[in-house]
Amino acid sequence: MPSAEHPASRERVLALSSWHHDWSGLRVAVLGLGVTGFSVADTLVELGARVRVVYGAPDADRERLLDVIGAERFCAETNPEQLGDLAAFGPDLVVVSPGYRPDHPLTAWAAERGIPVWGDIELGWRLRDKTDRIADWICITGTNGKTTTTRLTAHMLAAGGLRVTPAGNIGSPILDALRDPQGYDAIVVELSSFQLERLGEISPYASACLNFADDHLDWHGGREAYWAAKAKVYAHTQVACVYNRADAETERMVEEADVVEGARAIGFGLDSPPPSGFGVVEGILVDRGFHAERQREAFELVTVAELAERHLAAPHMVQNVLAASALARSRGVEPAEITRAVLEFEPDPHRAQPVGTVAEVRFIDDSKATNAHAADASLRAMQQVVWIVGGLLKGVDVDELVAAHAHRLRGAVIIGLDQEPLAAALGRYAAGIPVVRVAPGEKSAADAERVMREAVRAAAEIAGAGDTVLLSPAAASMDQFADYGDRGRRFQAAVRELE
Repeated sequence: MPSAEHPASRERVLALSSWHHDWSGLRVAVLGLGVTGFSVADTLVELGARVRVVYGAPDADRERLLDVIGAERFCAETNPEQLGDLAAFGPDLVVVSPGYRPDHPLTAWAAERGIPVWGDIELGWRLRDKTDRIADWICITGTNGKTTTTRLTAHMLAAGGLRVTPAGNIGSPILDALRDPQGYDAIVVELSSFQLERLGEISPYASACLNFADDHLDWHGGREAYWAAKAKVYAHTQVACVYNRADAETERMVEEADVVEGARAIGFGLDSPPPSGFGVVEGILVDRGFHAERQREAFELVTVAELAERHLAAPHMVQNVLAASALARSRGVEPAEITRAVLEFEPDPHRAQPVGTVAEVRFIDDSKATNAHAADASLRAMQQVVWIVGGLLKGVDVDELVAAHAHRLRGAVIIGLDQEPLAAALGRYAAGIPVVRVAPGEKSAADAERVMREAVRAAAEIAGAGDTVLLSPAAASMDQFADYGDRGRRFQAAVRELE
């Protein structure tokens, strides 16, 4: 049995590629105690490994659960303290939660010593055979639309009679899905660029990058590194690489991907599709990718008018429906089953969600637009907008976004910490519109409530009959709010106060 003095060999660790291999006695350090970190610890303890979780912020509930399952734990605020504990533990393997940067001191320490460093997705791929019912993985990434498309794809697969679950970045860890005693026919895996950074060599049944735009550049260290992380989603894909015909970067990802021989490239877009594509013809979403006579015919899936009744007709939402349809069709779901699934689907909260109308002004909660690309998609679906914008911009230049939509802005209300770039861009490209800046204050429930109440009231004062007040921040929420959901809920509560 390995110990700090006699660690397991690197070769033994790298050879562990099955739930049924011998993981007993392996010394594993898990970095982070969020939902992902706990799922990793829980899984590895079940496999007989010695697990030590190293993390920076106390979490009484999860700490108690670690004690119950028999995992060790160490909490310290600073990297040097954590590094000291990690070195003393002497891990054979380090498993990293998604938020740890590629150059983090703890992972750099492990890499310098030849200790394998995995993410939860690579660990999950190695453990996917716990039951005889080994799921196909359908992997989805993109700068915008991942969660909606993941949910849609899973909904369509279920309509086709498969036992399926969404997992990954959507909030349900992949390891929790893989430990389900019944197993699944398919798992739809939403992948963030953070998870893709440490993907390992997985082989998805089908994969998709929905779109590509600058985001998380500070985390990845630049645009090319971010692009390379997103492109990993297509590596070793078995059946279908789904890409966005209107986004040349996703097409380049497919062209450069090393896939399983026979895997097909399937494009989607709002235009009339070529053979092997999904698109829109005379207001009808169609599939030419999986029709036996696709050179001449297409399957009709759903109309844009029907999507409008489900609040799914904005251009970016139509793209999401097309991408999900392509992924589901690749796994054998029939067109009629896709139609039924779409017409039963409930859109995500906080994603272009109508909140209500007050004094002939519509209020839309798009708090999930945490980057410029997502905000651009929502703004394109509007005409006259009072825009509530701001938060943590993550190093992204907002000039192009503001310039593209200046003509539709009736006014803007800026929230969050990174206000100067937004104010400057609005001054350059939308001079003359009223702009209100809301003082951020501290990160607290009281200040979060105040900020959103002031923002909504200021926007309502600017807006006139027929306008839309759109919360689409183009920025992360953690400067003032618990998450984008908290930001959206506070927006909705502030709108209700106006009624």
